[in-house]
Formats: sequence, C-alpha cells, structure tokens
Amino acid sequence: MAFDFAQTALAWFDQHGRKHLPWQQNISAYSVWISEIMLQQTQVTTVIPYFERFMRAFPTVTDLANAPQEDVLHHWTGLGYYARARNLHKAAQQIAQMHNGIFPTDFDAVLALPGIGRSTAGAILSIAHHQNHPILDGNVKRVLARFFAVEGWPGNKKVEDELWRFATQLTPSERIADYTQVMMDLGATLCTRSKPKCEECPLQSHCLAFASGRQVELPHKKPKQSIPSKYTTVIIPMLFDRVLMTKRPEEGIWGGLWWFGGEFTSTAQKLDNLPTIYAALGEQYTVASTELLSEFKHTFSHFHLHIQPVILYLTINKVSEAALASSMSNESVSKPIQQWVDFSQPADIGFCKPALTIFSQLKQR
Repeated sequence: MAFDFAQTALAWFDQHGRKHLPWQQNISAYSVWISEIMLQQTQVTTVIPYFERFMRAFPTVTDLANAPQEDVLHHWTGLGYYARARNLHKAAQQIAQMHNGIFPTDFDAVLALPGIGRSTAGAILSIAHHQNHPILDGNVKRVLARFFAVEGWPGNKKVEDELWRFATQLTPSERIADYTQVMMDLGATLCTRSKPKCEECPLQSHCLAFASGRQVELPHKKPKQSIPSKYTTVIIPMLFDRVLMTKRPEEGIWGGLWWFGGEFTSTAQKLDNLPTIYAALGEQYTVASTELLSEFKHTFSHFHLHIQPVILYLTINKVSEAALASSMSNESVSKPIQQWVDFSQPADIGFCKPALTIFSQLKQR
C-alpha cells in the first residue's frame, strides 16, 4: 500500500495536534489573519498574550481600521518587527474601503493586501474558509526539506520553488483546514530546527533525511554573513519624572514608534556632540548634569546596534508656569512630533523594545 502523506499526518493530528490555541476558537478569517502575522518569526508562547490583548482591543476588521495607528503600535509594543503592525493597519483600512469591512475570500484579493504573501494568504483561506491552498511557512519548509531531502537553503528561490511544488502536490482536497494546521504543528513541535523528535514523527518511515541520518543537517542553513555593528548614543532629556520623546518617521526602523530625541549614530562611542544637543533644547531649559546608563545591545536581522543611553537632567530657565504647563502637555497637539512621557507609567503609545529597556534602567537608577 502506497504511503499517504496527508492521511498519515492527519491521523497524527487527530491524536496529538494543537486544537486549543486562542486563534483556533471561534475561527474567522480576521482572527486567523492576526495570528498568522503575529506568528511570523515569533514563538507561540510569546504570541498568545499579545493576540488576546489585540483581539480585545480590535475585535473586528472595522475596529482595527478605525483605530489610530498609535493605538495599534501600542498593542504591538515588545513583539518586534513593527512593519507587521503597520501593514495590518493599512490592510484593515483597505478591507474597510474596498471590501465593505469584510475580509475577502478571493485568493488574489487577499494576496493584494499589505503584508500578506502567498503562504499567509493560503493559510487564512484554508483554515477559515476550507479553500484548497498549499502553505509554505518556515515550519513547513523544514518538514518538506527533510522528508524529501531537498538540498540547499530554503530562502534560495530555486529551492523554494521546489518546496512549493511538493507542498502543492501533497495538499489534500479534504480536511484542508486540519491539514494546514498539522503541517505547522509538525514543524513546530516535532520537526524542530534543533533536536527533532524523529522517534515521535508519523512521517519518519518515509523521511529521506531520517533514512540517511541528515535530519539535523537539513534544511541547509543560510550562508553565513558577518553582521556589522553600529553604535548610537541616545540622548534622554529629563525634567522631573518625564523624558522627552520623539515620534520616528513612518518608514524605516521603528517606523511610527516613539523614541528618544537627540539621537545620533557613529562607528564608535562619542559624546562630543552633546553641546549641539543642549542647544537644540532651546532657551527654556538648562542642562544641570548628565548621567550615563548601562550600554546594551539590540540585534536586528542585519546588524547589531550598541546603545549608550545618556540622561540630560534639565532645569527650567525663567519661564512662566503657564508656558511650562503648555510645554509639558500632550493634549493640545493633534499629531504631536514630541511629547513628555512619564517613564514610570509610560503612555499608551507605541514603543520599541530598546525604549522599554531604557525605561527599566531609568526606574532602577
């Protein structure tokens, strides 16, 4: 009897598959979409509390579309890869405008939404609407690369195309939602990147990587490239219990998030630009003293960023109380470029992870 890949996987799913994750309850295209985007390069255990908070804040596509981007980024704070949140917001607005607030069911229409690729579109429509579409996320690539002993790095287009062919051939016409889920489950729980649990895998008997003892070697890793280091000295103007923060441009690293003003980058640690920073604060303030916090490293996919935070303790020059109150208020400007933030109780706005690290240092100093 020929080996039936899909039926073997589904039989395992019936006994061992994950069925109680938050996004598997009351399934809709919207909830599947949010979970799929959050799960990109992020572990399930990390995603669960973010998903639950996000769905409480934005229970429908329309709620997400109508929300300020600031609010969306706030609910993404700490999850990383913030372009995902910006694309979610843009896509929700497109759905509201072009599809009357209803998540589309046509594959090409879903694929046209910002931040959604072929695999994500297939996952949403197969799970939510039982449409027959293959998927090929990182977990599925690993399962298929090992099962068929595919040579090469899956990020290479030729290798990826081969994996798509296998994914398409194996996708069954029935129980497509369960099959989509089991392929992700196998890669996440058994066919893991390191220490795969081959002895528990239902596909082991026909897995070519296992037969040749190459399950750890495959799939091949991305060719190594040296990751450069960059340095930034982050200037933190502080007055009383508040720090001055600036909203970053929409595009680029930490787009649309709030970060500290007076930032500059260099190839080495430099503090000789501080007089320029002092002048930029204006005549209203005087820098009474400075303090260096602990340097720390934040790693992006393409470089390491070494961050040296420096506090500028400010005092107030001759200024009326009304002018001071106006300068410290964040309510009068509809779209503020800068605002004073209480670091002990940060506002409900979007912060990148290094900003949260600096808040923690400020509380502990």
